[in-house]
Amino acid sequence: MIGRLSLLAFVAATGAVQCFPYLPKHGFWAAVLAASIFASAPIFFLMPVNRWRVLLPLWAALAGLLLTAGRAEYRLSDSLDASNENRVSRVVLRVAALPRLSPDSRQFEAEVISSIPSGVPSRILVSWTAPDWAGPYAQASRKPAHFPEIIPGQVWRMSLTLKKPHGNRNPHAFDYESYLFAQGLRATGSVRGTPLYLHDEPWASLPVVAQRARHYVRTAMQPHLEEKRYGAVLLALAIGDQASVNANDWQIFNRTGLTHLVSISGSHITMIAALGGSLVFWLWRRLRWQGRAWAERVPAQVAAALAALLVAWLYCLLAGWGVPARRTFLMLLVVATAYLLRLPLNASRLLSLVAFAVVLLDPWALLASGFWLSFGAVYVLMASSGWWGHAVGLKSATRWQRWRAFMTTAVRLQLAITVGLMPLLALVFHEVSVASPLANAYAIPIISIVVTPLSLLLAGAALVPGLEPLAAGLGWLGHAALDWIMVPTVWLADFRAASFNVAAAPLWLTLLAMLGLLLAVMPYGIPFRNMAWLFMLPALLWSPKGPPEGEWNLHAIDVGQASAIVVQTARHTLLFDTGLRSSAVSDDGARTIWPFMRALGISKLDIMVVSHADIDHAGGLRSLLQAVPVEQSYSSFDLADYLKREATLLGVPGQLPPLPLAMSPCEYGTTWSVDGVVFEFLWPLKRATTSSKKKRSSRQRNDEGCVLRIRGQHHSALLPGDIGSSSEASLVDRGLEPVDVVLAAHHGSKNSSHPLFIDAVQARHVVAQAGIWNRYGHPSPAIETRWENSGAMFWRTDQHGAITLQSRASGLLAHNERQFSRRYWQSR
Repeated sequence: MIGRLSLLAFVAATGAVQCFPYLPKHGFWAAVLAASIFASAPIFFLMPVNRWRVLLPLWAALAGLLLTAGRAEYRLSDSLDASNENRVSRVVLRVAALPRLSPDSRQFEAEVISSIPSGVPSRILVSWTAPDWAGPYAQASRKPAHFPEIIPGQVWRMSLTLKKPHGNRNPHAFDYESYLFAQGLRATGSVRGTPLYLHDEPWASLPVVAQRARHYVRTAMQPHLEEKRYGAVLLALAIGDQASVNANDWQIFNRTGLTHLVSISGSHITMIAALGGSLVFWLWRRLRWQGRAWAERVPAQVAAALAALLVAWLYCLLAGWGVPARRTFLMLLVVATAYLLRLPLNASRLLSLVAFAVVLLDPWALLASGFWLSFGAVYVLMASSGWWGHAVGLKSATRWQRWRAFMTTAVRLQLAITVGLMPLLALVFHEVSVASPLANAYAIPIISIVVTPLSLLLAGAALVPGLEPLAAGLGWLGHAALDWIMVPTVWLADFRAASFNVAAAPLWLTLLAMLGLLLAVMPYGIPFRNMAWLFMLPALLWSPKGPPEGEWNLHAIDVGQASAIVVQTARHTLLFDTGLRSSAVSDDGARTIWPFMRALGISKLDIMVVSHADIDHAGGLRSLLQAVPVEQSYSSFDLADYLKREATLLGVPGQLPPLPLAMSPCEYGTTWSVDGVVFEFLWPLKRATTSSKKKRSSRQRNDEGCVLRIRGQHHSALLPGDIGSSSEASLVDRGLEPVDVVLAAHHGSKNSSHPLFIDAVQARHVVAQAGIWNRYGHPSPAIETRWENSGAMFWRTDQHGAITLQSRASGLLAHNERQFSRRYWQSR
């Protein structure tokens, strides 16, 4: 027990370091070490019997703290020099990972060999975009841009515009900077000009060899999958390459709880290792050398265990060596070692030892949700494997009966994992799939026993010359089986009741839910075990309270160079603008805004305002209408006509999302009041007609956008969209009143925020929504200075992340996500 506590103390201390906002100085760690020695001395001398029960976990935790802090400091030192940021550097690099392919770009990890100037980190993420980019409405069926073949191990000379890692920061959302830091990627680079291929280094390192093997397997499989609807899923099952899986497919898998089946998981690796071990076991018992059986020299069980480990290791490398793969291999290694050395091993020893090994190898594995889901699944599996017991007194079963019993047990255990992980998935992704048990009931046996083996056989056959017809047949069979189960799966995903949303719960409810999960998988006889699920209900049913009557919350979401504002009153929600569409399958509505609202417990929009028809304000409109019901919309353009034109551009003419129950133009004088808060449009004076709109320039569309004023009992806010100085002057001439909060017009453009406008509004807080290093230079330094000189606090989403302002009787409260949830790896 002491050993397990010590291992878990090391893991917990490692996780504690990942929560630090800053890394303490060396003097702090010296003081911690001295204090630990001072505290250990009396324990050592005064507790001769139980001293190790206290000292070993204590010193294991201290070792975890010091080791992780040292490794974190070393990784932080490998950073991009400030003088090189957003400047072109000439870099000689080696392709280090399987490139991510898309029709208009290539993205890959690279190891830096040399650079001019110096000051470039050792590992970077490179993006190579085609010069003739087809734009955000380019269809997937178009002819892809031409790129040279990029293979891991190749050495190139490239001109790169390098930047420190940066990602949008929103509450309860994916942290891109954290992901890059955990991967050791300390800068991002965009290709400029034409790169020069130098030479190839196929054996540079073991990771390069493994990634190169993945490349050749993918290249061999693609001709047999490229015309198939779910070919990318078969590729993901074989080598873990999930980049080409359609975003809509991921949404279907998430809503039906099948995501774990279409990713390489521990069950896949264990199955491959078992097949390899079984084959060696069968052969080993039959082979002889110099008149003696091989099994007489080395027991067949030992040979099979070693073979299974080798197969598992090779397949983990082929799968990309992610956190679930590492966990599975280390677990198999521990089990095999214990078996060979005849050491006693139970579930708690196994899990604690493997968790320690994973974290020791990679202390940032704790930042991945896959770590927690992977270990959670194994814990549920081990705890539930003995729930049903074993039948006694039965006659010997036939082979078919044994096979059927094996299949029944396997499906039952998979369903136990599915149900057991529901609370954890809800806490991580804020969504619970009600259809998951039903979808898994038919998908688990088909994907695990039919689709995955066929995908692996296809990968093997595709690599062997002359077996192309066999590979084509295997690809057809695997895809046919997957296509068959996707029919009911798509139907379930389209059903609104297939899943329900879970708001982000407070920490104490999250801890209570985790306690309930632990109790639920405990053996029979544990007190309160049957009531364990009740511990989870408060977190699953948590509904955050809105602001008091007459007060409001305003959230300026970090959507980069775009705009999206969520305003909450006591019982209603308004969204002002919908973010950017970046491609035909990706926009801020689905990627950022809807997950943000879901975490806040917002299940419908009472009001949606789209200020004007630019793609950085209306880009997420279609996705949001598909995700959440909208009662009333206001816009400065014909919303239905815009959606029809966008559907045509996306290659799905006539396929419109559910429209708002009511659609109205935003015009001066339109006013409504909810929960003691008054909303009023101050602009435009009159919406442009359809015929004139087609001739409008971008600046004219900006100047005719919606301007909304919000007035509560204590404070007011103004959302002016992208209007320019002329429209601002018109508002001032019409008697614009002072407000407390202003969204900087046009992202802080130099053509907005006129001095007369600033003097009129007298704002205390100004928010500029802008993307880091954007090509427009927003917000303008002159505009930022102008607002600050007026006495306003100037917030920038590119520097501060999401901004939250709360109007309360006690005052106007403001905080930014980067400071509120700061981590030590943040570069800004």
